[in-house]
Amino acid sequence: MDSPTKSLRSVSHHPASPDGKSTAAVAPTLIDIENLDFHYGATQALHGISLKVPDRQVTAFIGPSGCGKSTLLRCLNRMNDLIDGTRIGAGSIKIRGVDIYQRDVDVIELRKRVGMVFQKSNPFPKSIYENITYGLRLQGVKDKGRLDEVVEKSLRGAALWDEVKDRLHASGLGLSGGQQQRLCIARTIAVEPEIILMDEPCSALDPIATAKVEELIHELKLKYTIVIVTHNMQQAARCSDKTAFFYLGKLVEFAATRTIFMNPENPQTEAYVSGRFG
Repeated sequence: MDSPTKSLRSVSHHPASPDGKSTAAVAPTLIDIENLDFHYGATQALHGISLKVPDRQVTAFIGPSGCGKSTLLRCLNRMNDLIDGTRIGAGSIKIRGVDIYQRDVDVIELRKRVGMVFQKSNPFPKSIYENITYGLRLQGVKDKGRLDEVVEKSLRGAALWDEVKDRLHASGLGLSGGQQQRLCIARTIAVEPEIILMDEPCSALDPIATAKVEELIHELKLKYTIVIVTHNMQQAARCSDKTAFFYLGKLVEFAATRTIFMNPENPQTEAYVSGRFG
């Protein structure tokens, strides 16, 4: 019988049940969140969250500060485990049908499969080359040919290769802010994750760098499932296929991005996306 960590990689896709739509038009569900409650100590931060994140699409989490969107994002790779006193009160998060909060799930393996790009770019104080190969070296990969191949592939995948190919052994800290963020994305994809979480990845970037990262997101979704937290309504509208709107720790509405921005069902969603509050 497969172990839970092996199952994260090996269980086949199962399309979500379409409501009156043909299965061909519905992306398979990769992440299934059901009735999730989450607590920081005595404070409940998430209340009964249920949503299905489709495979190889971009899903945006939007909502005002403190609404729970970043908390939920960090639940998806158990980053909240690193904070004392946090706990899942009820519900589950399943990736390919495997509950990632089961005791026997290997959290290190989970975080390899579910990579994360943070709000502030955080390259290691090492060379560009060493930033990319860091995760592989931790896994025991020593073959230089293999490492060279992954460095080029990852930097190309992050649309950064042409800009840095002649200075791979210079410090990653010497890059511009936008380049540093793309370096962090390259570092994430080097270990071949299945899912990429992005927590406000463009909030510290200028408009030109933001446009490059958004273009990159469009390219990456051909290979990866992406979940992005953003305060930028225009960014959510430009980048995502599905959008979830949160308020006070509750999921208010989850639908196709076009629906959320053009024809939302909930008046609260309409008020938020139109700028009347938040």
